[in-house]
Amino acid sequence: MLEILAITGPIYLVVLAGYAATRFGLFARTDMQVFGKFVFNLALPALIFNALSQRHISDILHPAYLLSYLGGSLLVLALAFQAGRRALGLGVTRSTFLAMGMCCSNSSFIGFPILMLMVAPVAGVALGMNVLIENLIMLPLLLAMAEHGRDGGGGTWPQLLRQSAQRLMRNPLVLAVVAGMAVSLSELALPQPVLRTVDLFARASGGLSLFAIGGMLVGLSLSSGWQRVVPQVAGKLIGHPLAVLLIAALLPLVGVAPMEPQLRAAALLMAAMPMLSIYPIIGQAYGEADRAATALLICMVTSFFTLSGWMWLLH
Repeated sequence: MLEILAITGPIYLVVLAGYAATRFGLFARTDMQVFGKFVFNLALPALIFNALSQRHISDILHPAYLLSYLGGSLLVLALAFQAGRRALGLGVTRSTFLAMGMCCSNSSFIGFPILMLMVAPVAGVALGMNVLIENLIMLPLLLAMAEHGRDGGGGTWPQLLRQSAQRLMRNPLVLAVVAGMAVSLSELALPQPVLRTVDLFARASGGLSLFAIGGMLVGLSLSSGWQRVVPQVAGKLIGHPLAVLLIAALLPLVGVAPMEPQLRAAALLMAAMPMLSIYPIIGQAYGEADRAATALLICMVTSFFTLSGWMWLLH
C-alpha cells in the first residue's frame, strides 16, 4: 500500500499546492485559467504530438483499447441517461450532464500524470487514443444531446453534430492528434531542434496541469447539494472503469485480440479518473454549473481513495 501512496501522493500534493497557493493569495484564481490555457493550447498538444509522431502507426492505434474504452464509455452514457430520465425523472439536458459526468474522464490533466508514474511506456499512446475517443465521439455526441434538450429543440441531429464537429476541429488537442498521426504515417524524420522544442513544451504539462486543477477548486463548496451527486461520483470512479473492463473481457469472444497488460491497466486507470475539468464550464451554458462544480470537487476528493484502490488491485 505504501507503494501505491508513493504514486498517488505526489499527484494530490501538487493539486493541494495549487489549492493552497491560490487560497492564500500567492496566485489569483484567474491565474489558474491562464495556466490551464497554456497547458491546453501548448503543453498537452506538444505532448500528444510527441507521443504519436515518434511511433509507427501500428503502435498508436490499438483496436482492443479503442473498442474497450469507447464501448465502456457509451455503455455508461446510455445507462446514466436512462437512469436520469426514467428513475429520477430528469429532463433531457440534465440527464445528459448526469451522463457526461460519469463517462468523460480527466485524461489530460490528471490521467496522464498518473499513467506516467504507473505505465510510462504506454502513457502517451493511451492519452492520444483517449483524446480521439473523447474529442471526436463522446463530447460531440453529448453536446448534441444537450442542445437537443434545450427548450425549443436546438436544431436537427445532423445540424447539431456538424456544429460540434466544426468546433472540435479547432481544438488544439485534436489538431495535435491529426498532426502526430500524419507524421507517423509519412514516417518523416523531424529535425532535432524541432523535436527538442516540442519536448520542452511537453514536459511542462504534468505538474502545471495538476497545479492549475488545485487552484480551480478554490471557492467550490462541499456543503452545497453533495448528496445529489454521490451516485454520479460513484458511477464515474467505479462504474466507468468496471464498464471498460467488461467490454475488454468480451472483445476476445468476438475475435478481437486482447490488450497487453500495460494497455489494459492504462484503460482501467483512465476510466477511473475524475470527470473532465471543464465539466462545470460546459455546464454553465446549460444552467448546470453549480451541480457540475459540486460533483467535480467531490469526485476529486474521493478519487484519492478510489484510485489508490484500483492501483492496489492492479498490483
